[in-house]
Amino acid sequence: MAGTDAHGETPPIEALDAGDLPGALELSRAASWNQNEADWRTMLALGRGWCIRAPDGASPARLAASIVVLPYGDAFAWVSMVLVLPEYRGRGFASRLLRHALAELARDGRGGVLDATPAGHPVYVQEGFIDSWGFRRYRRPAPADRSAPLPSAGVAAASAANDGGSAAPSTAGASAIRPLNEDDWPAIAALDGRTFGADRGPLLRRLAERVPRAAHVAERDGRLVGFVLARDGREATQVGPLVADDAASACALLDAALAAIDGPVYVDAADAQAELLAALAGRGFALQRPFTRMLYALDRAPGDASKVFLVAGPELG
Repeated sequence: MAGTDAHGETPPIEALDAGDLPGALELSRAASWNQNEADWRTMLALGRGWCIRAPDGASPARLAASIVVLPYGDAFAWVSMVLVLPEYRGRGFASRLLRHALAELARDGRGGVLDATPAGHPVYVQEGFIDSWGFRRYRRPAPADRSAPLPSAGVAAASAANDGGSAAPSTAGASAIRPLNEDDWPAIAALDGRTFGADRGPLLRRLAERVPRAAHVAERDGRLVGFVLARDGREATQVGPLVADDAASACALLDAALAAIDGPVYVDAADAQAELLAALAGRGFALQRPFTRMLYALDRAPGDASKVFLVAGPELG
């Protein structure tokens, strides 16, 4: 029977907590995913996780499979970290965990959103998820030198992006890029709430602390029109989310973040943002793989995808 151990028993679904971090990191490494300990701690602090522990007489502390759910308000939650160690695949563990998580969401009256890899997409369709929109992961290797890219045309970049200096004067109608400061959070929350479709302020603040020198905002006529954050990862620094009113501001925010990062970089860029995709190609990024944003028990995708340039990552939204 699928999902049984060597003794014919079905391993139970158990809660995932901070004591499981070593096993969670093993799951990320086995899948070549980018999450580090800080990512797992954030997800477990802000959401809930479940796991199936390794059967067949293996160490009882070892995880065979995982899933995490991050509630975003009352309407929906993010479903992520559907991972199974290679030696335990094909036993139905992922499907069991997914159905368990969806039952929990139904009990809470929430829909679900997730970002599917091509391999996972058929599984989610079978469970009732529908396609929404797509994005792709791009990778840039560590730059050979530290010279920052030029700001995007028509946008005034901060004159001292890495030392907290004030932004250079902007031309009429253009955005000014400067480092994020504490006073920006109400405006960031308002912009992100409209764009993402829910309040995720606690998550954004945690992300901003990870690589603070890369966190920037865009202003125009005294109004915040965009922001970008970044976080360290197991394999590379992930830049995102990047939310902006327009492509020129988004490209300038990308450049400001990249100028603050020494090593390799991942970005998850929305397929619809042609100008940003062209900017990525000009900055040495190469395509890695696609993702599909999928919905469960929701009539439409939350928020306003037209302002999403880089997502935070498939595990976070």
